[in-house]
Amino acid sequence: MAEKCLIIGLGQIGMGYDLNHDPAVAVYSHARAISLHPDLELSGAVDLSRLQQSLFEKHYARPAFDDISVAMMQLQPTVVVIASPSESHAAVLKQVLSQKKPKIILCEKPLAYDLTEAREMVDACNIAGIKLYVNYMRRTEPGAMEVKRRIEENEISAPIKGVVWYSKGFLNNGSHFFNLLEFWLGGFVGFKLINAGRLWNGIDPEPEVEVAFDRGSITFISAWEEAFSHYTVELLSHSGRLRYEQGGESIEWQSVLSDPSFSGYKVLNIVPEMIASGMNHYQWYVFEQLSASLAGKTHTLCTGRQALTTLESMHKIIEER
Repeated sequence: MAEKCLIIGLGQIGMGYDLNHDPAVAVYSHARAISLHPDLELSGAVDLSRLQQSLFEKHYARPAFDDISVAMMQLQPTVVVIASPSESHAAVLKQVLSQKKPKIILCEKPLAYDLTEAREMVDACNIAGIKLYVNYMRRTEPGAMEVKRRIEENEISAPIKGVVWYSKGFLNNGSHFFNLLEFWLGGFVGFKLINAGRLWNGIDPEPEVEVAFDRGSITFISAWEEAFSHYTVELLSHSGRLRYEQGGESIEWQSVLSDPSFSGYKVLNIVPEMIASGMNHYQWYVFEQLSASLAGKTHTLCTGRQALTTLESMHKIIEER
């Protein structure tokens, strides 16, 4: 029997990103991914906007509510997706836990801007016996999983050096790549602040910082979201170079070759190997992994505890600004 799912928050990631795209081309939102997955049932949604409620009901033929308690009581979901604004995550989680408790809660990133709130969210789900996951979707995508395999099997050998370009805030979007680098390179070891940077929207810092992980050192550099979005990762290894471009839509690997012109020198292969990326269906892969979790199988979802570790590491950097 399919697990009943409730989405709280019908913004871009909740419903909007792929509303006008062909499902065969794009699966970017929670609503679309759940509606397409055979193990899950899109039972309904919650949003304060009547316009968003109407759009949801029109496109998905499921009920939309403006009250979490009413939705929880009527739908009895076993999976709840929290896709409301980040500053509301803790309050929404508290409302959900006051009702009939689901098996799984999938929360948008970051868990919370406030570290104390994030810790309380993780603890509350642990006490209630609910699996809490955070939607760092890249770690469920096949291309990123293949990069992890190559690093772990020393095809991309450590130590690794790299650069991350991010925009729209260190916590909001930079955390996607901080968490991904933890997934690839292991735990946070330390950091060296280069530039304190500005506050995105007066809330989210945008520092430039060199971060050490178990398998290497990565420099995070902020771009200007108001000019254009920019999310890339470049990793250098003794065995070659990885380019993770356009937020992961393009993944290229250049191996090391003997220089054809100069004896004794090594160069990067000018013809890169393209590693298949599934970023056009990234949210599908999240729910594929969530389905595995429901079935008691191994998965690569980011747990609440792992997401909290990401936040705690990032807050050490923010507090140094």
